[in-house]
Amino acid sequence: MNILSKPTGFFKRLCQGLSRTHNGFVFGLEKLFTKARIDEELYEELEELLLLADIGFTTSNQIVEKLKGEVKRKKVKEAVALKSILQEILTNMLTSFEAPLDISLHSPFIMLVLGVNGVGKTTTIGKLATRFGREGKKVLLAAGDTFRAAAVEQLEVWADRAKVEGIIKHKPGADPSAVAFDAIKAAKAREADLVIIDTAGRLHNKSHLIAELQKMKRVIAREMPEAPHEILLVLDATTGQNGLQQVKQFNEAMGGITGLALTKLDGTAKGGIIFSIVNELAIPIKFIGIGEGTEDLRDFKAEEFVCALFEKSQGN
Repeated sequence: MNILSKPTGFFKRLCQGLSRTHNGFVFGLEKLFTKARIDEELYEELEELLLLADIGFTTSNQIVEKLKGEVKRKKVKEAVALKSILQEILTNMLTSFEAPLDISLHSPFIMLVLGVNGVGKTTTIGKLATRFGREGKKVLLAAGDTFRAAAVEQLEVWADRAKVEGIIKHKPGADPSAVAFDAIKAAKAREADLVIIDTAGRLHNKSHLIAELQKMKRVIAREMPEAPHEILLVLDATTGQNGLQQVKQFNEAMGGITGLALTKLDGTAKGGIIFSIVNELAIPIKFIGIGEGTEDLRDFKAEEFVCALFEKSQGN
């Protein structure tokens, strides 16, 4: 595995962003793997560490069983060798869920962005608009959160900052599906490359609010078959296992989430939730966020993530 000994650029910031998880998880691993013997007690302590990192019982148990299998297959005798084997297991677990967003597959590409209040949904939309705008793409934003005037204002600020093609909005209290419909019409007329549709911060267990999202999806598909091309759920990493329940319920309600943007990884000691999500739900991780800057939302890369998790950031 290619471990970067001198992290620079985004990798350095990723190391720093994951420092809380590192300090709680990897520090414990290093202490555990100094043991002379590989025995059942060691495996039990490892599973406890995985649970503390919010990896979840099912996934933690599977990781430990895989480690046992590798130890037996490779005839490992020294506990100190387990760290690199564990790192490889965790990387392999995530690798197949790398899924960079390719908006060139459809024109216009329609993205519906979901998430409960406070996860950083509108900020994530703004960062995505900035990114694709810098790549020379024509981006339209749609203010589908018609319940909060502040949400529209926030999106307008991002639209101005990102210099997007335009923002489609209606009066407060309007039907969000009508906003989505108008956004697609406008995108076709203006030959936009990407439409990002904001939605109201919904509690995943409120059936009437979920029903509105389902209606938006139907309206979009009626206007443009196969759309939305991306249903992106923004998830706050600090919510831990509660976040896993959010993903499950949104995924079921929407007939499938196509990707996740995991935000606020820099604010939690429980970044292990990412392993539970991919292992239990098999949903791709599209983006991770480790800060407030526009450059702090990046494509998810499994090896980079795990390396940063195990790497001590400068200054820690």
